[in-house]
Amino acid sequence: MAQNFPRDRFDSLPNGIDRVGAHRAPERRGRGWIAFGIAALVTVVLVAAGIVGLMIFNGRLDFAEPSPPPPSEQPVETAVPTVAPDVPVLVLNGTDASGLAGTASETLQAAGVPVSSAANASESTIETTTVYYASEELEGAARGVLGALGVGDVGLDPSIAETGGTITVVLGADYAAAVAG
Repeated sequence: MAQNFPRDRFDSLPNGIDRVGAHRAPERRGRGWIAFGIAALVTVVLVAAGIVGLMIFNGRLDFAEPSPPPPSEQPVETAVPTVAPDVPVLVLNGTDASGLAGTASETLQAAGVPVSSAANASESTIETTTVYYASEELEGAARGVLGALGVGDVGLDPSIAETGGTITVVLGADYAAAVAG
């Protein structure tokens, strides 16, 4: 048996609403899209936070100020290669190739580099040609000698000054190959 309650203000609904009872309101248009937008935004924020968290955890993202590279990785400033006609060069053959010191001496003299003497080195198994210079002021002249030879490297060796020299070239297998080729 159904009970009939007296009508009150909650039973009065606007026309066009098919619902029963005053506690129910009509659904607003676009309500589903609002929920979808909020869910999408929350998903994007959570995914971004997860990616950033993983990057921090794996060490790929670091908010600390970067430290300078170790000295071995810092760029080395070099002197400009020059030809110093007042700096004599000693040429030593560090290979088994006969006459290599003479060939290098002729090449250097043709480039304007004075050669004091040419001889064989105490070793004959040198792989890389090296131009040694006695002081930092001579680095540019050593690089000029290296440029005239075309192969090798330069190195500072203060002990050369003790024997009265300034620049010493020790020819290696790389120069012998360059001359032969």
